[in-house]
Amino acid sequence: MKRPATTIAIASFVVGAVIIGISGARLVLRDVPCGPGFTRHGARCCPTPPRKNGYGPGLCATEVVAACPLPLVPVPRGCDAPDPSIVDVPATKVTVGPSDWEAEGRVKPRTIETKAFRLDRFEVSIGRACKHAQAGLADRNFCRSSDPSRAAYGADILAAHRFCRAIGGRLPTEDEWIAAAAGDRPRRYPWGDTGAVCRRGAWGLATGPCGEGAKEPDTVGAHPDGVTPLGIHDLAGNVAEWVDTGTCPADGVMGGECIGVVRGGSFETALATDLRTWMRREVSGAATDTSIGFRCAYDAVR
Repeated sequence: MKRPATTIAIASFVVGAVIIGISGARLVLRDVPCGPGFTRHGARCCPTPPRKNGYGPGLCATEVVAACPLPLVPVPRGCDAPDPSIVDVPATKVTVGPSDWEAEGRVKPRTIETKAFRLDRFEVSIGRACKHAQAGLADRNFCRSSDPSRAAYGADILAAHRFCRAIGGRLPTEDEWIAAAAGDRPRRYPWGDTGAVCRRGAWGLATGPCGEGAKEPDTVGAHPDGVTPLGIHDLAGNVAEWVDTGTCPADGVMGGECIGVVRGGSFETALATDLRTWMRREVSGAATDTSIGFRCAYDAVR
């Protein structure tokens, strides 16, 4: 029995509407991760309108602007995190271990105890690193890009040590990083125990689930829903952060192979589990991956 043409047309319209609706939903989901005032451009959250006229995806505009979305501030070439912006982390004593089933066999229970210290609110950005490089306090390689709000990347652990020392700081120890990210409970994620969704961090941007095609980090501070209770941004995702375990030199020459540690996952992280505060990754101290960056720590002000 043949169906009337009108029935077929209606069915086709419904199917098309469903497909369009699903596609639209995906687009909406891709727009969700950015904080208020940021513009989604490919896999990137831009604080200013994205570049046009032949520039590739993931590049944000670098014009002089009068205003930037919080927490960023205007700089000569667009927007950047305020410098300095430092958070006081109180003395912490916490037992870390397999607080959820996914940590079983991967985390050895232990108690960490840290003195009060201070930590950068944001990961070191390209703009901040380049500014200090131009003042002779950092490696000129930090100025490889004119995109100031993107997290700085490609620094081996020695370059990260040198940068922090030049501005009066140091890399955080692994225990200090845990104290800042997990607190004294400890938290499963920097923001709390649940909700590893795209709006809380720059992760899953290379092959999903939060985007596709990213080859470099996202904008610092563009995911305010993922801040810690102390107000520290991007401790999960964007760039995996160097920590000081004492296995790699803090000055001088690398001197052969050393194994460093990075924590916090990155924009390439595809599994939410790898954003947990107990996750760590051992890499060569000479690694210069686009997925690795850093932030600095400072002794507490007496």
